[in-house]
Amino acid sequence: MTNAEPTTRTTAPVRPFTAAIPPEVLEDLHHRLERTRFAAAAPGDGWDHGTPTSYLRDMVERWKAFDWRAVEARINAVPNFLTEIEHQTIHFVHVRSPHEDATPLLLLHTYPGSFAEFLDLIGPLTDPERHGGDAEDAFHVVVPSMPGFAFSTPVVEQGWTMDRVASVYDTLMRRLGYDSYGAHGSDAGAMVSRELAVLDPEGFLGAHVLQLFSFPSGDPAELERFGPQDYAALEFAGWFQSVAGYHQMNATRPQTIAAALADSPVGQLAYHELFENFGNGTSLVTPDQVLAQVSLYWLTNTAATAVRYHYAEQHPARDTTVSHGRIGVAVFADDFRTIRPLAERDNAFIDHWSEFDRGGHFAALEVPDLLVGDLRTFFGPTGRPTGERG
Repeated sequence: MTNAEPTTRTTAPVRPFTAAIPPEVLEDLHHRLERTRFAAAAPGDGWDHGTPTSYLRDMVERWKAFDWRAVEARINAVPNFLTEIEHQTIHFVHVRSPHEDATPLLLLHTYPGSFAEFLDLIGPLTDPERHGGDAEDAFHVVVPSMPGFAFSTPVVEQGWTMDRVASVYDTLMRRLGYDSYGAHGSDAGAMVSRELAVLDPEGFLGAHVLQLFSFPSGDPAELERFGPQDYAALEFAGWFQSVAGYHQMNATRPQTIAAALADSPVGQLAYHELFENFGNGTSLVTPDQVLAQVSLYWLTNTAATAVRYHYAEQHPARDTTVSHGRIGVAVFADDFRTIRPLAERDNAFIDHWSEFDRGGHFAALEVPDLLVGDLRTFFGPTGRPTGERG
């Protein structure tokens, strides 16, 4: 892993950045946690009604003792930078491999996650020989914060949709001097990665995603190719709809929920329930990992700009564009499972498909070893394109 500044192809400035939350902001957080007023627990106090009060009581006690400065030190242990693209400040981590011919790779984060999801992947990806890999597995890694998340603030314009973010990331990679690169993402990061495959810019090596969000159109003929796994995936999607109230709120009244999230750290913690409940109780994310993500949202006061993406994507709603770029899919056991026949309807060049018996929606946090291995397979010499573009 190197700490050299990125070389830039354009005259647009790229400047170093150091994460440094002011002490008074941390003090305010602790004061608010001490004064928490908890909601009355629902009968049984389980996850059926949303985040349980007993869970929050336990996590608040953990949060009071949580060492944010240790997280900050981990962030600052890798090179962080800021630049401006389309009048928007873009924060990103950029770590070049010791191997000059390494594959450039974008790592694109989830909602409600952040760039910090990938801190533990940087070493294995950039310096594989120290982590069970070979020199040919090496990547130059770029980890941006989506506009409105973490340190990619303030947001100066409306209309930040996933396709616009994809275009900005392509500009970023060219600015850093990369003629060719790939992308990986889950959740929001998977959507941006797919938009890069739709864009399919010159030199694009492919999008490796944990999900392709393709759903039935209503045409009965689409079900003719379904097997048992596809029906199981559809059933899981139905379950997720039953607990996805946050999506409806973000997509219709983002500023209403943002007011609550910006004023209550425990409200922010409760709203991050996806880290615990996405796989219906199967999550492998640890309490400290949850608190690191929630703390970053709270300390940067970015809940409002993060939740607006759901609104922007639906106002106006956009028709699905068929992707002709190269895509690889990694399906983890306790995640949303991509429905392959529908994914192939919407994506003409799915060149890789893998399935894992453990891990979920936040695989970078839960099973980083499995994810690193699949990235090496998809982007490595043995994973070069084998299919035909549609």
